[in-house]
Amino acid sequence: MTTPRVGTAAALAALTLLTATACGGRGAAQGSDEMHVWMYQDTLVVVQEGAVERFNADQGADGVQAVIDQVPGDNYVERLRTAMGSPQRPDVFFNWGSGSIAPYAEQGLLEPLDDLLAEDPELAEAFLPSVLESGKVDGVQYGIPLRGTQPVVLFYNRAVFEEVGVEPPQTWDDVLALVDEFTEAGVTPFALAGADPWTEQMWLQYLVDRIGGPEVFARIAEGDSEGWRDPAVLEAAEMVADLVDRGAFGDSYASVSYTEGGASTLLSEGRAAMHLMGSWEYSTHLDQAREFAENDLGYVAFPPIPGGEGDPANIVGNPTNYFSVTADSPHLEHALEFLSYTAQDEYVADMVANGEVPTTADAEEVLADSPNPEFAVFQYELVRDAPHFQLSWDQALTPEVATPMVTEIEALFNGQRTPQEFVDALAAL
Repeated sequence: MTTPRVGTAAALAALTLLTATACGGRGAAQGSDEMHVWMYQDTLVVVQEGAVERFNADQGADGVQAVIDQVPGDNYVERLRTAMGSPQRPDVFFNWGSGSIAPYAEQGLLEPLDDLLAEDPELAEAFLPSVLESGKVDGVQYGIPLRGTQPVVLFYNRAVFEEVGVEPPQTWDDVLALVDEFTEAGVTPFALAGADPWTEQMWLQYLVDRIGGPEVFARIAEGDSEGWRDPAVLEAAEMVADLVDRGAFGDSYASVSYTEGGASTLLSEGRAAMHLMGSWEYSTHLDQAREFAENDLGYVAFPPIPGGEGDPANIVGNPTNYFSVTADSPHLEHALEFLSYTAQDEYVADMVANGEVPTTADAEEVLADSPNPEFAVFQYELVRDAPHFQLSWDQALTPEVATPMVTEIEALFNGQRTPQEFVDALAAL
């Protein structure tokens, strides 16, 4: 599975360049019988191609025909930003929800979907509530789920655990005890790709949520920078500093790359015991170390924190990707109709066959057809039962906050910021 993490930091930064020139007509697009659907180009787009074929067949030869425009991932957001600032906007487009589309929503470029969901209860009830929520901006629905869900999971090497004679962690005390035991055994407790600091962000997301609950970050996401001074953020930063001091991530994590497969290789080769990563990690190992993926790759949920106010069933990560509709599309009625195709049985079956875990409420019925039913069910139930699914911070926040935040997270992990300095720096953003 291709992770939607690719290019996210750059994507957020690029959105700051959005201009206000997007008012007015759609130029050459006016009068066309083609409805353009922009997609992030990767191996998963085959599912959306199937939906377009069914949509076009239903419209008939004389009706509006949907066309997929595949845009390379390394410049997708830049191309989208440019298009949205011109008369040549797509009718429907792929995005990450929440912060990734907030600038467009604020300028009135997106069609609100609340009426669509109110008029079509079956569509509204088709998706897991925690996933649908991340398609909102300021409480208004602008995105409909189009891909599989990708929660962050604690992966571990079963063979290494068996060799050291320990069990996967169920509590935070277990985590700390395992750090000591694996260090003594000469194994890095946690693989960490510090060269890509979004991987470090995952730790803080879970810790802040487990300690203070989702309300802590909700305040920050609403634009209150003083929310960073919540005691839960400082405590989470102190726990990160403690893990670093204990050697939880080894000595060279700052130079380990995720995009080059460094952290995943540490886990599969047994040089690291655990790895906190998005659920796409399974597919990464299936591609790079199939024998390990099929025999020794274990997975558990992130453990609770003693005395924490957050529900231990909460999860973080990428709920999914979304389709949004541009407000002045000349094919608005057809664009809204197209959105419903992502909830159809054929669409869900195509996702499962392609290795994705759907976000539809009844997807569990078809997960037996997944390449790895056991992991698919684990992942689906994790999302289904989550009271809250926190979208990755760097995607949920506006670009002007997200980019420096990731830099501060990296400085915290590298010991260049104390926990208090970290909090102060974020509160000053």
